[in-house]
Amino acid sequence: MKTIFTLICILSFFNLKAQEPEQAKEVVVAFFNAFHQQDTLAMKELMYDSVKMQSIGMSKDGELKLSTSSFDSFLKSIAGIPENVNFEERILDYQTRSDALMANVWTPYEFYINSELSHCGVNNFQMIWDEGSWKIFYIVDTRNRQSCD
Repeated sequence: MKTIFTLICILSFFNLKAQEPEQAKEVVVAFFNAFHQQDTLAMKELMYDSVKMQSIGMSKDGELKLSTSSFDSFLKSIAGIPENVNFEERILDYQTRSDALMANVWTPYEFYINSELSHCGVNNFQMIWDEGSWKIFYIVDTRNRQSCD
């Protein structure tokens, strides 16, 4: 009985360690590919059952502002971007950490509208290992319109 328990523990350990950080990064890459194609269905497939989205920035008065939006309103805004508007979120780096059931992908970015820099900041994707794949359950970003050096 002790041998069976030990074997189960060892197999569980290797199963949980199978989720490599690279797999979490691939989900974020797929997210941005779908984002740029305005493919909201593909974006939904990458998400967990419930998703929280927040942004941190400064108001026009210089006050720190934390805003929350629903994932559905985010999808509507992406789908509603007119064809004559060219938008691109350039990801500058991917920093990934994972610990069995949770992963974090940190992505500094620059956001361009019609080839002009709109703002910059960092995205932070929190993921959960669910039914054999990473799913995004929380996205928070910073938005800096002042200095994007």
